[in-house]
Order: sequence, then structure tokens, then C-alpha cells
Amino acid sequence: MLGTTPGTLRKWEKTGELLPHRKTAGGTRYYEVSELLSLNTSDAPTICYARVSSHDQKEDLKRQQTMLESYCSAKGWRTETIKDLGSGMNYKKRGINKLLEMILRKQMKRLVITHKDRLLRFGSELVFSLCELQGIEIVIIHKGEQPSFEEELAKDVLEIITVFSARLYGSRSHKNKKLIEDLNRVASNVKSS
Repeated sequence: MLGTTPGTLRKWEKTGELLPHRKTAGGTRYYEVSELLSLNTSDAPTICYARVSSHDQKEDLKRQQTMLESYCSAKGWRTETIKDLGSGMNYKKRGINKLLEMILRKQMKRLVITHKDRLLRFGSELVFSLCELQGIEIVIIHKGEQPSFEEELAKDVLEIITVFSARLYGSRSHKNKKLIEDLNRVASNVKSS
């Protein structure tokens, strides 16, 4: 629930920061859930999350990171940055999974992103709801003008087509590569015989 080690719990017990409700003869500590939930999270970091879709956008990733860190620095917030490279429709990225784990364990004070769609193409509202349930503040630097429903829908359809095209052609290129390797192997066998 807290994401801490037994050693940290022992240290907190010694300092009086968190005392167990009950302790067994074997040393197992039991805590009141209400005490765990009320622990001070003031030292928790602000998480800056930056994402781009492809390798050729790495400069944009650096710009996002710089902007996020500058914004947070101006506010005096202690930050950690999580960066991702991949589609906003890919939920298996290392960074987004780390972010979700930190949200669920309440290991952050706030989440800062440049634009709403930098988080996820679909599903960002779910992440925002999780943050709200955990008492984590969400800061979107560039809220700007909200696109119309039609503009948002067109962007979503384009994103879906792009992802599926990449998967389709990616799988074909793998098959083509294997076919070329097989043909080269056969050609070298013909030359040697």
C-alpha cells in the first residue's frame, strides 16, 4: 500500500512517525488503514511526464522535458521526470506503467504534462480519475483552445489508422526479411553445390 520496505517501517516506528496498531511476538506489525492513508506526502515528488510517438521526435521530447522541468522549478517543486517513446495508444510503455504504479501507491504529489494527449491518446480521463481518487493534483501546462468534437474525432481516427498501418507494414517487413534470408540461404547453397 505504501510501497516502503520493512526497514523503513522499523525506522518510522523508532522515530515515532508511524506506530503499529499491534505487534505480534514474531515481530509482525499491523497498522490502522486510516493512519496509513493520512501519512504526510509532502516530500513526494512532482512527476513530469513527457512522451513522443517516434524516434524522429526525440528533439521534441527534450523540449517537453525542459519545459516541464522549468515550469516546476519556477514553482519550487521537487521533480522526477518520466519519459516515454511510443504511440499514445500503447499501454505497455515502461514509463506509463511506472507512472500508473506511482499513482496507485500515492508516491507523487502532482502530475505535470504539457498537453493532455501527451499522456495517452485514449484513456487519459481514467488516469486523471485515478489521480483525483488518490488526491494527486494534475497540471496541464498548455490547455489552450479545446478542439471541437469533430477535430478531436478526426485526430483519433488518424491516430488509429497510423498505429494499425505501422503494425501491418511492420509485420510484412518482418515476413519479407525472413523471405530474403531464406532466398539468400538457398542461393548460397546453389553456388556451393
